[in-house]
Amino acid sequence: MSDLGNKEIMAKNIQYYMDKYEKTRQDMCDALGVKYTTFTDWVKGNSYPRIDKIELMANYFGISKADLVEERPTNRSAKSGVAINVYGSVAAGIPLEMIEDIIDTEEITEDMARTGEFFGLRIKGDSMTPTICDGDIVIVRQQNDAESGDIVIATVNGDEATCKRLRKYKEGIELIAINPSYDTLEFSSEEILEKPVKIIGKVVEARRKF
Repeated sequence: MSDLGNKEIMAKNIQYYMDKYEKTRQDMCDALGVKYTTFTDWVKGNSYPRIDKIELMANYFGISKADLVEERPTNRSAKSGVAINVYGSVAAGIPLEMIEDIIDTEEITEDMARTGEFFGLRIKGDSMTPTICDGDIVIVRQQNDAESGDIVIATVNGDEATCKRLRKYKEGIELIAINPSYDTLEFSSEEILEKPVKIIGKVVEARRKF
């Protein structure tokens, strides 16, 4: 590949991640400790950054150096993903299509999408740390039941949904926080019906934002 090609690929990749994370050129200059004119030359494909600056950029975006250096997938590859909505909150009894608190989108594979209906949810709080942290996005398959040991999204008393590990036993269920500072929520079979306690999905993946 020619030097010009390398510069063009780098320029496109830098711009892609700037757009994705809503960073300005000045943001990048401040983070990397470079002059505005120097960074402008990179993003225009006029010059190529040193390896130490490439590494700084990769760390800044939370990606690998290869993501900046190598050509991004073609449109053919891009079509292999399916976009799903990410919600800031999910309340009991409201169909997902009626919820207006859409904060972002995430992409899942076509293979995953064929296994059910999915949505994303931004986690609030630290009850599931260190496995799932405040601000993480969880990918959730919609379902009203799950197996003991699964991490689920559930609603209690009609309140906003919570993320907990499910444990089933003969007399009821427990919703367990991974963080030991939080108490386990226990519900009898009667309480599950009366409150009610409802499982609305199973967490299949967690994605961390940097």
